[in-house]
Amino acid sequence: MTLQTQAPVVGAHPAQTLEDRAYGKVFWRIVPFLMLCYVVAYLDRVNVGFAKLQMSSELGLSEAAYGIGAGIFFIGYFLFEVPSNIIMNKVGARVWIARIMLTWGVISAAFMFTSSETVFYVLRFLLGVAEAGFFPGIILYLTAWYPAHRRARIITTFMSAIPISAIFGNPLSGLLMDSFHGTHGLSGWQWMFLIEAIPAILFGVATFFYLDDTIQGAKWLNDEEKGVLTANIEAENRAKTASPHSIGATLTDRRVWLMCLIYFCFVLGQYGLNFWMPTIVKASGVSGNLNIGLISAIPYICTFVAMLALGRSADRLRERRWHLVVPALIAACGFVAATMATSTTVSIVCLSLAAAGAISCAPLFWSLPTAFLAGTGAAAGIAWINSVGNLAGFLGPFLVGYLKDFTGTNSAGMYLLAAALVIGSLAVLTVPAKTVNR
Repeated sequence: MTLQTQAPVVGAHPAQTLEDRAYGKVFWRIVPFLMLCYVVAYLDRVNVGFAKLQMSSELGLSEAAYGIGAGIFFIGYFLFEVPSNIIMNKVGARVWIARIMLTWGVISAAFMFTSSETVFYVLRFLLGVAEAGFFPGIILYLTAWYPAHRRARIITTFMSAIPISAIFGNPLSGLLMDSFHGTHGLSGWQWMFLIEAIPAILFGVATFFYLDDTIQGAKWLNDEEKGVLTANIEAENRAKTASPHSIGATLTDRRVWLMCLIYFCFVLGQYGLNFWMPTIVKASGVSGNLNIGLISAIPYICTFVAMLALGRSADRLRERRWHLVVPALIAACGFVAATMATSTTVSIVCLSLAAAGAISCAPLFWSLPTAFLAGTGAAAGIAWINSVGNLAGFLGPFLVGYLKDFTGTNSAGMYLLAAALVIGSLAVLTVPAKTVNR
């Protein structure tokens, strides 16, 4: 039995206090910083949804063309995800995450020069190439610090950056587009891309000097704290006897492909919503980019609360499957109900259910593969699952855009997203509880 599994008692052994203190230090040192990095990353990934409100009419982009451009990001992401994570596993998170943030910041700023569909597609693809490896790299990095029974809460806390980026980023994007439109002859969407790219570059530089690659390299931990943290991680890795130990074995492991299917379904729901939220809110009767941004933030506030509550509950109960299935089914109901909404208020309530359920699935999902993957298998497996799953980030926006062009409404796209979440839920229930409930 490792130290972290011992139940607290009155007059607990000093080692328990030492462990809690060590994990407290780790949390405050790395998690808020990584959250800020992910807020910046996610904002630069999805702010194209706001740019669309002006950019599409100025450049003559159709709904389907926008969907292709929004989604082609994930083709570049897919192609370079596994190589990126393997490189990070060799050179360390500090150098590689800094490189990722600097390159995506420069490319994000270059979006201000978009002048045609072709340029839009090329830049979105290059942004995917630049950002490939960031998210799976962070997940891999966290597994080197936190054992399984602490991981769901930490990953959901980290990934709460998604709703946070929308809560603050959506109104910011709308404000920048309205306030700077026409300044120095540039459109509001061009200023938005330029200004929102600057934090990525600044955080890239900060990452190089701030992060520590390993527990042993952390000068802010004393030797006793390092010993406790290292012992817990080593004990967990020894227990993962069924983990594949090579890249080839990982990419042919049936469990890894099941994880790919589950994550694909959940990501389809997540990005289908994220990229089209401003458009759906506008269609419900809201006008003005700032107003659309403020209203669009409401579902993400609900998501933020839901993510933290579900992550804490999953770790406390050490139950993983139903903490995924229930939110996914609620999200599916939200998507279907949104097609029947007759007012802005009802539409936002439905979108709040959809967002809280669909986006909460992403961090909770990572408790499944990290329960059996270790070492090289973890580096390759996490990246492969994330890259295959994120192909849904291409397919989702494209299909929603295509179905809207074909039918003239958002309903068919919402039904598609709901169906994907139901399929993902059924796939989760095929995972043996004893494998993941730790």
